[in-house]
Amino acid sequence: MRFKFNSKYTTIAIYVILVFAACLGLVAFVFKFGTVASYIKKILSVLAPVIWGICIAYIINPFMVFCDRHFRKWFCKKKDRKNMCRALSITVSMIFFLGILAAVIGSIVPEIKDTLVNFFRSLPTYLSNLQGYIESKISDLAKTRPELKRFIDTEFSSIQDTLLKYSNELKPMVEDMFSEGGLISSITDSAWAFLMGLKNFLLGIFISIYLLYSKEMFLAQMTKITHALFSEKKTSTILRVASKTNSTFTSFLTGKTLDSLIIGILAFIGLEAMGLKNYAVLLAIVIGITNMIPFFGPIIGAVPCAVLILLTSPDKVLIFIIFILILQQFDGNILGPKILGNSLGLSPFWIMFAIFIGGGLFGFIGMVVFVPLFAVIYSITNEIMTTRLKKKDLPLSTSDYVHERTEPTIHISSIGLPRYITNFIEKKRKGKNETEKRSKK
Repeated sequence: MRFKFNSKYTTIAIYVILVFAACLGLVAFVFKFGTVASYIKKILSVLAPVIWGICIAYIINPFMVFCDRHFRKWFCKKKDRKNMCRALSITVSMIFFLGILAAVIGSIVPEIKDTLVNFFRSLPTYLSNLQGYIESKISDLAKTRPELKRFIDTEFSSIQDTLLKYSNELKPMVEDMFSEGGLISSITDSAWAFLMGLKNFLLGIFISIYLLYSKEMFLAQMTKITHALFSEKKTSTILRVASKTNSTFTSFLTGKTLDSLIIGILAFIGLEAMGLKNYAVLLAIVIGITNMIPFFGPIIGAVPCAVLILLTSPDKVLIFIIFILILQQFDGNILGPKILGNSLGLSPFWIMFAIFIGGGLFGFIGMVVFVPLFAVIYSITNEIMTTRLKKKDLPLSTSDYVHERTEPTIHISSIGLPRYITNFIEKKRKGKNETEKRSKK
């Protein structure tokens, strides 16, 4: 006997299997998160060279496009030399990228090393000076309240012992970290892990070169696959979302990097002017890096810097805080809008929401990446809602959906409905009346 499939019930069965598989996957993800995380970590470690290559190519691509455009103007006037221009632009971009990386490692890392080593060596002196500074500020009060002085001495001694304990533990680690023999082991805990990371980075450079050289072909392949798998309408939507995502990430990361570089330089100049020459480089780097985080970045960077200045130069903490507030206002109201414009289109609440989610899941990288990612999601959601509202012939402005309460009248709006509902009902009522008038005629 031949078994006949019913297409309707077959579709229902497929949906049931898919829903069951999704529920099973969700349960496994929640209750076996450690196992799932270990598998994800293993997959990411295998794909590490490819991930490095994609990241490097994405970073270098804007500068490579700039070089490629100018090289074609110079070398392609009489003859087509697109391949030569592309190879030359990739070479220049890669040399520029590696040069900046080598300059940062060669100049800033030794400066950070000297600053940290000197700080840990001088920490007992800094703590004694801080205690003396506090006692001098409350000397008159301490004379009338001797118990306050005893409390400060006791508590400060406890804090000092704790800080010195951690300092003695971290000091040899910092010194070994930057020493010739201990660099590898202190950073990675094993020479093998360091070599594997270096291997992934070098392979990533070669992969990025190949991606940049043939990026049009890869984009064409992805477009071809999208056209093959989806309808024309869905393909158009997918390509538009991909283009929107790329433009948002590129404009945000490029603009925010330039903005943070300028803020770091201004912070270094200000710290030098305040007389904090020993820690100017370290503090400027911290302020510049944390400025990559929107909204909360300056505050996150200012807190550890203020603590360090409190230990080394307590009388300059207030000046530093005022300087950071001025710098933040300059960045938020003048420099940031000039460079970034309104590329995100998010309110401060949604920026904070994205920072909390990204920071909780992926730390500092999540705080930076989730803001443009959430901007893309917000933009797509807004487009979907706009399209659906247009189909329902409803107003698009958010102000039309404000809940209004009016004085009791016979009018339909007296029951306190949102404005769009009352408008919709009134429009339907007018249309019905006009239809009845035409039918009578």
